[in-house]
Amino acid sequence: MSATTTTTKKMFTVLENNPEVMNHLAYKLGLSKDLSFYDVYSLTDPDLLSLIPRPVYALLVIIPMTPTWNLSREAEDGTKDTYEGSGADEPVVWFKQTIGNACGSIGLLHCLFNNPEVVEKITPGSDLDVILRETIPLKMAERADVLYNSEAFERAHEDAAKLGDSIPPSVEVGEHLGQHFVAFVKARDGHLWELEGSRKGPLDRGALGGEDDAMSEAALRAGLGRLIEEEGKKGGDLRFSCIALAPSQKE
Repeated sequence: MSATTTTTKKMFTVLENNPEVMNHLAYKLGLSKDLSFYDVYSLTDPDLLSLIPRPVYALLVIIPMTPTWNLSREAEDGTKDTYEGSGADEPVVWFKQTIGNACGSIGLLHCLFNNPEVVEKITPGSDLDVILRETIPLKMAERADVLYNSEAFERAHEDAAKLGDSIPPSVEVGEHLGQHFVAFVKARDGHLWELEGSRKGPLDRGALGGEDDAMSEAALRAGLGRLIEEEGKKGGDLRFSCIALAPSQKE
């Protein structure tokens, strides 16, 4: 059934944003265990940052929809046309979210499909490889339909949803939590990209230096740190959960 023709939207179970869940989902879909997600306990403490191997290829962040962030999103999206990009020449592969509560698994795909070193770690012939190859040439709606109709993607998501530290909310409750998964990725063009399936398209946050990874000072200033600063200026406190994709630590 096509996402563009169905009258009842498909709904997934909400995922937790933690390494156990996202590593399980990534490996189930076909990512090499050479890479892993890690908890990010601080964006500024050198000792806590040193716990994460480098380079960091992507950050996956779950952020509550505060009034400040909502206004910022509306202002930015209001000036943009709907994304029409497709093909191998595009700097990123971006998915519009049409499945309820799938923002976590779509955020995962954004982390895995948009850094060349990570793409090299996708197992040939795996579900990830099949989805990536099938969707690169497609426009936004057709890409969304591939995910909507992928039984492998749905099975892997629901399997990962059984993990985590808490009982997942019901599908209905999950849809109204007001939280969004956002991926910040250093893409093949050397820019930091903010990728979220509920926006109008991918967001280019600017060029990074050759030595800058997705958790460098420059990347944080342009990405997650910018959101924290905007919230602070309005007297708010942006409470978020963040994990980082990086090389696996050797046992």
